[in-house]
Amino acid sequence: MALSCSALVLGDSAAFAAALRTLINNPQFSDVTFLVGREQKEVFAHRCLLSSRCQAFGAMLSHPQEIQQAPLTLSHVQPEVFLAVIEYLYTNSVTLNNLIALEVLTSSMEYGLDDLSRLCVEFIKDTLNVEQACEAFQAAVAYGQVDLQTHCLAFIENCTREVVQTRGFLELSELAMQTILQSNSLAIDEVKLIHAVREWAHVGSAVLGRSVRNVAGAVVPGLRLALLSPSELTTLEEENRKDQMIPVESLAEAWKMHALGKGRGMRSSWCRRRRGTLPREHHRHLDPQHKGHGAP
Repeated sequence: MALSCSALVLGDSAAFAAALRTLINNPQFSDVTFLVGREQKEVFAHRCLLSSRCQAFGAMLSHPQEIQQAPLTLSHVQPEVFLAVIEYLYTNSVTLNNLIALEVLTSSMEYGLDDLSRLCVEFIKDTLNVEQACEAFQAAVAYGQVDLQTHCLAFIENCTREVVQTRGFLELSELAMQTILQSNSLAIDEVKLIHAVREWAHVGSAVLGRSVRNVAGAVVPGLRLALLSPSELTTLEEENRKDQMIPVESLAEAWKMHALGKGRGMRSSWCRRRRGTLPREHHRHLDPQHKGHGAP
């Protein structure tokens, strides 16, 4: 008696994906319509396909029969971004560019599409540039994308002087700014870094309607005032009179270091030179264990 046997035999997956691609935003045979973005652009889709590929869409489309034919409004997402998500759901691939990749990542997190998130992260890492570094870092912090956060921080560390001049830097959240200021590898001198943080705080003050000191309160401890020379501290005090960004106590602590001629007793993070720190005569007193840090 012959034994029966079975096996899964795969056909041409590329041809299958190509056939499904013809259904993307195709009104023929579609049974659900989305009104997407502020302009409420029509996007046509198929309930069975969306619900089988994504639990979030399954829940969204499980309305009572009498209202199933009504268009679904998605005003919070750009049409190009939503179509990229639809493309992934239909073909298991996605066409990305620098203009939409971060927003597609955001949508993939919203819809619980982990594989699409992975594809977005890999694309963002491969195409990261100065203008988008902070925006990508912000997204990584907000969505707990540790791998992307690490990659973006390394990029920011290597291009710090250029990155702090971008709009994305001025739009960083408090948590993202705190994370960046913890780094010892920023390729920028502390004077320029303090100036950049002051600009960030002024933008935040204008947007949030809070004082500069209030906006910067949680990030100022990450600035290393002990690295500044006496003349630089004097200039900083003069600038500080205008907005009170830095507490008087913090400035007094930096002056105390100069008066005593040593960094002992101060917070170690205040005395540690970053990769881009320019050498100053008093640095030899700060922390002998970290002599190698900073510019030679």
